[in-house]
Amino acid sequence: MEDGYQNRTAFIKGAKDIAKEVKRQASKKVGRGMDRVNDEYSRRSYSRFEEDDDDDYPMQGSQDGGYYRGDSQAANDDEGGHSDSTEGHDEDDEIYEGEYQGIPRAESGKGSLAGGPGSVRAGGQQFTDIGVSEAERRKDQEELAQQYETILQECGHGKFQWSLYFVLGLALMADGVEIFVVGFVLPSAEKDMCLSEPNKSMLGLIVYLGMMVGAFLWGGLADRIGRRQSLLISLSINSVFSFFSSFVQGYSTFLFCRLLSGVGIGGSIPIVFSYYSEFLAQEKRGEHLSWLCMFWMIGGIYASAMAWAIIPHYGWSFQMGSAYQFHSWRVFVLVCAFPSVAAIAALSAMPESPRFYLENGKHDEGWMILKQVHDTNMRAKGYPERVFSVTTIKTVKQMDELVDTGTDTPVWQRYKLKIMSLSQQAYGVAYLNFLACFSPEYKRTTFMLMAVWFTMSFSYYGLTVWFPDMIKYIQKQEYESRTKVFSKERVEHVTFNFTLENQVHRQGHYFNDKFLNLKMKSMVFEDSVFEECYFEDITSTNTFFRNCTFIASLFYNTDLFKYRFVNSKLVNSTFLHNKEGCMLDFSDDNNAYMIYFVSFLGTLAVLPGNIVSALLMDKIGRLRMLAGSSVISCISCFFLMFGNSESGMIALLCLFGGISIASWNALDVLTVELYPSDKRTTAFGFLNALCKLAAVLGISIFQSFVGITKAVPILFAAGALAAGSFLATKLPETRGQVLQ
Repeated sequence: MEDGYQNRTAFIKGAKDIAKEVKRQASKKVGRGMDRVNDEYSRRSYSRFEEDDDDDYPMQGSQDGGYYRGDSQAANDDEGGHSDSTEGHDEDDEIYEGEYQGIPRAESGKGSLAGGPGSVRAGGQQFTDIGVSEAERRKDQEELAQQYETILQECGHGKFQWSLYFVLGLALMADGVEIFVVGFVLPSAEKDMCLSEPNKSMLGLIVYLGMMVGAFLWGGLADRIGRRQSLLISLSINSVFSFFSSFVQGYSTFLFCRLLSGVGIGGSIPIVFSYYSEFLAQEKRGEHLSWLCMFWMIGGIYASAMAWAIIPHYGWSFQMGSAYQFHSWRVFVLVCAFPSVAAIAALSAMPESPRFYLENGKHDEGWMILKQVHDTNMRAKGYPERVFSVTTIKTVKQMDELVDTGTDTPVWQRYKLKIMSLSQQAYGVAYLNFLACFSPEYKRTTFMLMAVWFTMSFSYYGLTVWFPDMIKYIQKQEYESRTKVFSKERVEHVTFNFTLENQVHRQGHYFNDKFLNLKMKSMVFEDSVFEECYFEDITSTNTFFRNCTFIASLFYNTDLFKYRFVNSKLVNSTFLHNKEGCMLDFSDDNNAYMIYFVSFLGTLAVLPGNIVSALLMDKIGRLRMLAGSSVISCISCFFLMFGNSESGMIALLCLFGGISIASWNALDVLTVELYPSDKRTTAFGFLNALCKLAAVLGISIFQSFVGITKAVPILFAAGALAAGSFLATKLPETRGQVLQ
């Protein structure tokens, strides 16, 4: 009894010291906690006196009851620790919420939170030590990876994975659509919003800048708040601002909406691939991630088809005065938001990744989702009687720091503090995960992948934008070769009421002529005189008057603005009711159809590459697929020297796209498998952001050589692909490995 008394005295003293260090603890809880300390200690002291048990009393519950303690509790009792009951917490009051749902207890992670050396409890408040050993976490992650692979084997591959495949495919399709939207609407939007050349370039690049920010942002958050939740938020932002961008009239607001739309959709690629991979067993992963890539192609086909069907249909337009105009290209922008909206609706019915839950210590949630996967697949295969045999799953110890807000704190302030704490944790975890990608363990892999992503993106996006620009340049040269030139003509008392196109008039003299209800396209008048002429209801495109003189002429309801008169003189001439804003060019239907048709063919051409990569990804490996496709793409670049015609450039565009897609699929699979689950979307998001930066650089550099030389873009693209294929061979092969 003397030993028991000394132990009791020492224990009470320690409990008081702990109580002093806890901020804002409620006095009632302290008193109640100490009463329970005394009661429990009296019970244990009496038990020790009666049984003479060596002072070691681990509390082990029955296995069938589901509530049990690990070895850490026993070790803690050896050091004079205390049980849950001595901490103001009745054992009878502890209700395991999964008991009534048949969910088994987690295998690990609970013991250390129940009075182990990593935590301190006082007055019902729990404070977890943030410094949990990284070695222990890594060991837990390795054990979880092996067990998780075994569980996926038991769940099988079936209806659930295919349902998720189509849902995530819609999100990937939305990303593909976003890439093409601005390119398709730019020819119409530049005239509708009177864009200058610098503004057109910025509008073309803004979506890539937004996607670069979005990939990094949502990739980091998905490792903290979950794949499904992050994807829902990012797609919602994309949908909202895509909708707004179809209605706004000003250039700056349209640019802002497209930027935020790009920020939203930027999270789709890193989250979608990471999300889907965590439902796939190792023998299915490479193949089905490659099949998933086909939805990016489907997005491009959808955008091309909708542009083909909508934009040239100018009868769909309406306007409210001259201040608000809603042309057909805005209808196209609105329709392009449909895949994102459909993805949100479908994703709402899908669960979170169970791997994410287990990595974050949420055993019950992860177990229930895996059971759902198993039961869904077994029912679809005709085996509804098969039972999910897994009872416990390894969970990873957490490093979160709980915040005590105190019982006396107002409710609204407690919620505010909780939200601030969660946001700080999310930022902190994302930042630490980003730094972990450059830790000694992953530094070499990260730098290698950075180089491969950058070189492939630089060459691919640079060439895919350079191809259409070269086609336009060839078309322009052919068009200019048909230009008709008229010199020193004198025209008097003539009425022009038909379209004037692709003509140059030099040193002409026009007296008392009427230009009524006509369109002028690519018309140039140089050193000419217009005397007593009448212009009414004129719509012009690429039309200019250089060094001309207008005497006693009248302009009524025209779009001949001052910038169209270059070094010209207006003598006693009047402008009445000028058209406001810029007018769309409705006479270039054939050219518009050609742009959409070329994009449609270029996107469809990747279908064979997608099929081949999906069938061979798990057979020949990721590295061979990546390096081999890059080498063949590099060789195909040199054939571009022979693309001197429009049809030749289209054929080479299809060839390059069909070959290079296999390397993109392999790179996506490899990136997913090279990083652990708690850093996967962070790393993927960072690399995808780097990809978009390389795309901006590639597009800017390659476009500057259009019409100047072919050699420089070809050498840039071939050199980048050669460097990327060489560095790809230095990466580790991941075929046949469990998902880290």
